[in-house]
Amino acid sequence: MNHEEHGIARHPARRFTRHAVEMVAAMVAGMVLLEPVWSFAWPGLRESTTPQTLVMATNMSIGMAVWMRVRGHGAASVAEMAAAMYLPFLLLLPFSLAGAVTAMQLMTAGHVLMLAAMLAVMLRRRHEYGW
Repeated sequence: MNHEEHGIARHPARRFTRHAVEMVAAMVAGMVLLEPVWSFAWPGLRESTTPQTLVMATNMSIGMAVWMRVRGHGAASVAEMAAAMYLPFLLLLPFSLAGAVTAMQLMTAGHVLMLAAMLAVMLRRRHEYGW
């Protein structure tokens, strides 16, 4: 059964939402698959918030980038989405380094803001995401 038969192709919001969910799944896959590599290569990584945060964003970006390329997105779109994933953490890291937010607050706020930034990129390029 193709997408036309399911009605997905006729509903831009469904295509857009499906693409967003696929990208989040790809990001989770990147974290799950690449975390053991980093743990092996950098044994003390979990004890330091800043590198741990940036490595996690990298793992998610790699998973997302691979999936975006599979879906036919160009390098500029992939780079813009990766930037949207890093930016919230980069903005919050100075607060973490100053002790104004805990590591857990950094991770929570960073992920929430990352999803908002990704949505903003998707809306900006809505024609690429099926809307």
